[in-house]
Amino acid sequence: MALFNFLTQEIAIDLGTANTLIIHNDKVVVDEPSIVAINKLTGKVIAVGKRAMQMHEKTHEDLKTIRPLRDGVIADFNAAESMIREMIKLINPKRPLFTPSWKMVICIPSAITEVEKRAVRDSAEQAGGKEVYLIHEPMAAAIGIGIDVEEPVGNMIIDIGGGTTDIAIIALAGIVCDQSIRVAGDEFTADIIEYVRKAHNILIGERTAESIKINVGSALTELDNPPDDFRVSGRDLMTGIPKEITVTYSEIAQALDKSISKIEEAILKALETTPPELASDIYRKGLYLTGGGALLRGLDKRLGTKTKLPVHVADDPLRAVVRGTGIALKNIHKYPFLMS
Repeated sequence: MALFNFLTQEIAIDLGTANTLIIHNDKVVVDEPSIVAINKLTGKVIAVGKRAMQMHEKTHEDLKTIRPLRDGVIADFNAAESMIREMIKLINPKRPLFTPSWKMVICIPSAITEVEKRAVRDSAEQAGGKEVYLIHEPMAAAIGIGIDVEEPVGNMIIDIGGGTTDIAIIALAGIVCDQSIRVAGDEFTADIIEYVRKAHNILIGERTAESIKINVGSALTELDNPPDDFRVSGRDLMTGIPKEITVTYSEIAQALDKSISKIEEAILKALETTPPELASDIYRKGLYLTGGGALLRGLDKRLGTKTKLPVHVADDPLRAVVRGTGIALKNIHKYPFLMS
């Protein structure tokens, strides 16, 4: 039995559009950006994760960086397979004597199609997965923040990731109704790039926009504890010369307003389709925010004002999904909603 355990190891993967996290032996052992750098001449993987992100938008013609996931699903099958394989190698950097076969649980967006589901499964199997199980992200997030999903009580989870915002009403170990929209962290980044171009006539890249989002990103134009203004460098579109400007959180709140409004609409739509008994549970318990988007300043307050419901931001929202995926991995036979 010990030999069998050695040859088959278990991992839980949060295969996100922005970041990939892997749990092995109850610990988060990989937390890297979902990006891979490939040599175009040889097709060989040069770097993954943080190292590849440092190369992003700085490559020459023989090198390209690929983000294999777009809008929460696999957009480049080969790059996704290479990325998963290389990320798994990061679990044990020393070359093991035997390459173990992997038992995996991977989380997926709730509104994923059968074709997109198949792409995730095939990529995982090609990367060494012997047994591959799938779990919906809102369900994993609910488990990760400590909700007993098997209880006959309604809970509303809003998981704002990199590619998608998944909104689900969960009860009795199942998703009763859900909404999934392709407006999330990547859309926020694109909004910031567009705003800086229009308002300041400066062209910035994805990485700079991401820094703006982290440092001065806000859902409200007025905050109780505002962050300091943020200095940004980019290319002046009039002169072509690099230039530095300063942006404020109020400006970024205006830039993100349209996308956040779309998330609000999706939440209201999900609430409209909620059965009345579950709606009364949600009225008492409120909404739970998870994912990187939950860290946006003032978002909980804005959603609370819109819905007139209490809004709770999960502790460590970035890792809520992978934590839940890890718990599901340890209780595979307990959870009927795991898709084998």
